This record gives sequence, structure tokens and C-alpha cells, in this order.
Amino acid sequence: MPVFTYNALNEQGKEEHGQIEAGSNDEAISLIRAKNLFPTNVAEKSARKTKTAAVSKGKSRKTFAIGKVKTKQLTVFTRQLSTLLDAGLPLVRSLKILQDQTRPGPLKNQLIDVTDDVEAGMNLSEAFGKHPKTFDKLFCNVVKAGEAGGVLEPMLQRLATFMEKSQKLKRQIVAALAYPAGVMGVAAIILTVILVLIVPKFQEMFEGLGTGMPRPTQILIDIGFVMRQFWYLLPGIPLGIFVLLKIIRMSARGRYILDYIKLHLPVAGTIASKSTISRFARTLGTLLASGVPILEALRIVKDATGNEVIGRAINNVHSSIREGDSIAGPLRQSKVTDVMVVSMIEVGEQTGELHNMLIKISDTYDEEVDALVGGLMSLLEPFMILFLGAAVGSIVLALFLPLIKLMSAASGGSSGI
Repeated sequence: MPVFTYNALNEQGKEEHGQIEAGSNDEAISLIRAKNLFPTNVAEKSARKTKTAAVSKGKSRKTFAIGKVKTKQLTVFTRQLSTLLDAGLPLVRSLKILQDQTRPGPLKNQLIDVTDDVEAGMNLSEAFGKHPKTFDKLFCNVVKAGEAGGVLEPMLQRLATFMEKSQKLKRQIVAALAYPAGVMGVAAIILTVILVLIVPKFQEMFEGLGTGMPRPTQILIDIGFVMRQFWYLLPGIPLGIFVLLKIIRMSARGRYILDYIKLHLPVAGTIASKSTISRFARTLGTLLASGVPILEALRIVKDATGNEVIGRAINNVHSSIREGDSIAGPLRQSKVTDVMVVSMIEVGEQTGELHNMLIKISDTYDEEVDALVGGLMSLLEPFMILFLGAAVGSIVLALFLPLIKLMSAASGGSSGI
């Protein structure tokens, strides 16, 4: 009868290793569970001896791939893995199924490595941790907590839900900004064509008439001249702004200043603030619900917020908790969150339901962000119409001013006759 080696967690969450005789992998798992152990890795002993061959085989299946793993792709993988484990499939078999189903690319290559590492006896969180660009600290810590508590499948479900809601919020904001950005882009192209191609035709006609140029018309002609002469600088302006912002964000002070400005912009600042607080609350709530210690959770959340202002406030909370203080106090002093958020966190700490309260805060803020995004769209549409009308109207007026001046002069001359 085949001999299987296994890694498992006992009721206290401690890891145990051993060997067991069984007719199949599934039977080995059943026998291990009968010992009140939670198997994290089960492999036939002969298969472990051929680890080198398996690794070589894994490497041969890899394909050349560049780029990052998309968040949507990672979310689908996490949900599928939790579903397979919930169905009772062993971890290695689940990973192999998902590995075979994944299209060639960065994620498939990484899953090959993860599967080989787990099959060789490594913990799943450690195998994920070898690919930090795809599986970040939040992901690995939740998986590690699930392994330690023998509840890997529920932790993966919670993680997938967290990623899905984060993606939904991001899609809402991107979709709201895509329309005005597209309209303004098209408007910029149209105005550029008018200034570069049409205005020079009017300039030749005006010069042939021999009338002096009104000041608005001369300004318009000068702008068109500059754009024709230095057209190669036009793409460089947005690129230069982008590079400048990147340079500023290289320093902590620069990041703080830019993030502070972003949080205090009209309407858009409120959306940025509430979406960041929502991300903070949902991430911290997910980590605490997964059993991650509060100090470790706050350290992960600080890096996950993506905002230096709120990150510094979380750092102050981390320092206060280390000294025995609560979360609510330092957050209240930082003034980066609403009073409602601080009050709900305070209630959560007092009742021992902090993780549930944080998830409720995130859900509430997600709804508010959705409403604010809709309001922003309502504000942007008339603003864009007003801007385009003013721009086109100014150009038309500037082009027709010389004609009006000429007609006025001709009318004056006719009256004199």
C-alpha cells in the first residue's frame, strides 16, 4: 500500500508532520482528518523523492510572459481556490486544477512554482510570499492566518470578497471619470485642429484685406502660431507634468503634500477621502477577522491605503496601540476621518466586534462614494458644455471681429459719401 507524507495542523493550530498508509490521496486525507488534524499538504512518498523531476517538469511547462497579474484575474483565482477547497479537494490537487485552467501568462507561471513548492512541503502562504508582486502582504497574511487556524477555505472566501468589493469601487470611480476625460480629450483635439489648420486660413484673408487685427483675433493667431511652431512640445507638457509628479512623490514630504491636496479638492477630494477610508476599514476588518494581530494588521494597512496623510495617521495609531492605547483616540486627533467613523470604531472596541464594525463602515462609505460619483457626473456635464461653448464661442468671435470691423469701416465710408 502506498505511503503518504503529510503536513497538518492540530486543534491548537500547531503544525505536525508524519506518514500514513492509504490506498489513495483522498483516503489519506480522510485518515488524517480522523486524527482530528487539518491537512495542509499530502503527497505520496515516492512523489516527494522525485521532487527534482517534478520541478524540472514544472519549469518546462512555463511560457515566456511579461507584465503584472491583473487584480481581476487574481480575484477569480482566489474565489475558485476557496470553492475547490470547500468542495473537499486537497490543496495540491486544487492548485493543479487551477494551474491547468489558467491561460499562459504571469499567473500561470507563478502557480506552477506555488504548486511545486506546496507539493514539496512548503506552506501555502510561504509559497505565495515568493511572488510579492502578485501576492502582497495582505494576501499572504490572511492565508497564513487561515493555515494557522485550520480555516484556510473561509479565509480565502473572505479575501476574495474583499478583493471583489475593492474592484467594484475602483471600477465605479474609473467609469465615472472615463466619460469626462474622453469628452475633454476630443475637445482638445478639435480646438487644436482649429488653431493649427483653420486660423491660418483666416489670417491670410485678413492680411489681404489690409485691416488691423483686433486684439482678441491677434491673440488667437499668436496662439495658433506658437502651436504650429512648437507642436512637438504639446505631448511633452502632460508628460512633463507626469514626470514632475513622479519626482515629487519620490520623497515622503512630497507624497504628503500631494495627497493632502488631493484630499482637499472640491468634490473629488471627498471621493478620494471616503474611498481611502473605505479601503482602510475593509482591509483592517478583513485582517482582524482572519486572526491577524492588530499591530501586524495596522502595519499592512498603512501600506495598503495608498495615501501618505492617512498612512501617517495609521502609523500614529500603531504607536499608540503599542503603548496600550485604543484605535479611536489617535484617529480622532488626526482628523482624517469623520466623527461617525471614530464613534463606530470606539463602539467596536468596547463590544469586541471591531472587525464587524469596520466592515460596516466600509460598506457605508462605499455607498456614499457611489452617490458622490453620481453627483460629480451631474456637475461635470454642465461644466463641460459651458467650457466647450465658451471655447468655441471665443474662437468664432475672435475670427469674425475683423470682418465686423471691416463692415463698420465700409458702412462709415458709405455714409460719408
